[in-house]
Amino acid sequence: MTAAGAPVATDGTKAPRAAGSRASGTDKPERQVGMTRVLVVDDEPQIVRALVINLKARKYDVDAAPDGATALQLAAARHPDVIVLDLGLPDMDGVEVIRGLRGWTRVPILVLSARHSSDEKVEALDAGADDYVTKPFGMDELLARLRAAVRRAEPTGAGEDDVTVDTDDFTVDLAAKKVNRGGRDVRLTPTEWHLLEVLVRNAGRLVSQKQLLQEVWGPSYGTETNYLRVYMAQLRRKLEADPAHPRHFITEPGMGYRFER
Repeated sequence: MTAAGAPVATDGTKAPRAAGSRASGTDKPERQVGMTRVLVVDDEPQIVRALVINLKARKYDVDAAPDGATALQLAAARHPDVIVLDLGLPDMDGVEVIRGLRGWTRVPILVLSARHSSDEKVEALDAGADDYVTKPFGMDELLARLRAAVRRAEPTGAGEDDVTVDTDDFTVDLAAKKVNRGGRDVRLTPTEWHLLEVLVRNAGRLVSQKQLLQEVWGPSYGTETNYLRVYMAQLRRKLEADPAHPRHFITEPGMGYRFER
């Protein structure tokens, strides 16, 4: 399965491993200043080749892994800024890779998979993925989503973040980008954190669906309300005492969401 409009090899070239997949062609972990490092995890050589070519052409630093074990090793050794991950890997399911990564890093994970069912998408998002693109895919859309994932993970200005918000159930530390519930830190994905941050900074005010989508996912998003339903359900499950009857993350049907302390 190939990316629409993407240059693809037809010679059966194997998916490049760490040594040959970087823009510099070396095994040194240092990247060029200002370059974003991407880890591509896929066992389809044509998909990997298309992604590597397109990412390098846009000045990304690229590593590639053909299986889950290699992906976990490279992520630990190379510290990518974003990971593009196929779920159908030869040695383990991609969801296992997501869970393994989420045990120690909040790096944005963009799933790229031929699996189309809602249940499979929700499973990947619940495991800690930040976005989901189905194959076959358009290269422009994939790259836009990748840029958005990196942008959401970037730290904001320190002057804006010296705020702590307390509720009866949890505490949000905007400066440290942490949430504490019952004396324990709650692990959030970058997308979950960004959504929470937007709502908390607008405490008591209705934030429209369109505004949330555009602030969290980017200006080209405005109608993908299913994204909001999935991520709001995840936030409620992690932070609300009774997710089925939320006190803090309130839905205004057809309009948007509101955070109440």
